[in-house]
Amino acid sequence: MEQIINLHVEKLPEGYYLATSDEVPGLVAQGRTVAETLEIARDVARRLIEARAERNESIGLRAAGDSFDYPLVVGG
Repeated sequence: MEQIINLHVEKLPEGYYLATSDEVPGLVAQGRTVAETLEIARDVARRLIEARAERNESIGLRAAGDSFDYPLVVGG
């Protein structure tokens, strides 16, 4: 089942991007581009959720429905 996680992405002074989430404790991802950072964050989130499921812990995320809003970043 797909779930929705809100990420906070910021550009660091060194030029890298950092993604964190208040909804998934421990989720920290860093990449050279936004796309790379999001890909890493997706993998980290999946692993954290699987680890919690193995310990019978839940995070309480929303299931992805038939429609949802997504902020699309377009370079200029």
